[in-house]
Amino acid sequence: MGSEAIIVFFLAGVVLVAGSNFLSNLISHKSDNAQKREPYESGMKTIGPTWVQFKVGYYLFAILFLIFDVEVAFLVPWAVVFQDFGGVAFIEIIIFLFILGLGLLYAWKKGALKWE
Repeated sequence: MGSEAIIVFFLAGVVLVAGSNFLSNLISHKSDNAQKREPYESGMKTIGPTWVQFKVGYYLFAILFLIFDVEVAFLVPWAVVFQDFGGVAFIEIIIFLFILGLGLLYAWKKGALKWE
């Protein structure tokens, strides 16, 4: 596969994304309502500043959830083909789980799992 194919795939991706955005803007219903320009579309006026800083712990907790969610996404296909690869696959998944376990231990020691 040469560089020409990569350029063709890249251009096809750009054209498809730009074309779908253009078509959605062209055929979508547009509402020029003043409430649409409000920070929240609940219909109620906001009280105080709309930029509220959230605690970093919420983001850390969400990132940890995503990491272990992706772990499950890797474990399911591994379990399907485990018998075909035997001992090599077992050693590789043990290494994978060990690295994730170290990450969990680090997050635990840093207090990222405390919900306060």
